[in-house]
Amino acid sequence: MGKQWMAASDVVSMFPTLVWKIELAPGVRERIAAAVLPMLDQTRGGQPPPVAGAAWQSERALHEHAALRELVACIHEATRGVLKFLRIGCDTFQITGCWANALPHGAVHRMHSHPNNFLSGVYYLRTAPGADTINFHDPRPQTGVIRPPVVALTAENTDQVVVSVRDGTLLLFPAYLPHSVEANTSGRERLSVSFNIMFSAFTEEVSKPLW
Repeated sequence: MGKQWMAASDVVSMFPTLVWKIELAPGVRERIAAAVLPMLDQTRGGQPPPVAGAAWQSERALHEHAALRELVACIHEATRGVLKFLRIGCDTFQITGCWANALPHGAVHRMHSHPNNFLSGVYYLRTAPGADTINFHDPRPQTGVIRPPVVALTAENTDQVVVSVRDGTLLLFPAYLPHSVEANTSGRERLSVSFNIMFSAFTEEVSKPLW
């Protein structure tokens, strides 16, 4: 039959799930590391040594610490860029939580999402080969009802995307997007700072009826 029956064709992409990946300038990355790493070392200094393969998380208000001032400024600038890209008219937002994650050799971070926020993100302070990726999972669980075999994985048929990161990488993504981290197979601790973003005046500016 060939293609004689076809006058035209197109593939319409709709409802995309986006992840914004930003690499900080070397000087900025180095200043942030010089400020944040000693603060985290001091925070963890009075705690017992971590159990092998066990992850560690800090308290959840790191964005209020002076040591994170420059990182917070970068997060704010990146968030403004995301809202502009999405053509969102509400531009008042705030960091609702910010915490450090340390994954020693063997530690994992199981699949999860961040409810009650609009955006989530992570900044990478310390990575290494074997501890330099994050997994994003298809947020549409109903797509798993039928899973025919595929001959090659593509963005259109996969249920998981692996994103490579390095020291100084900043990621922002929808807070509903499930994500996970594979076991650290390197000999270096993986250290990152996670955060959530929400509209500051949600009930006043965002949640009113749309009709």
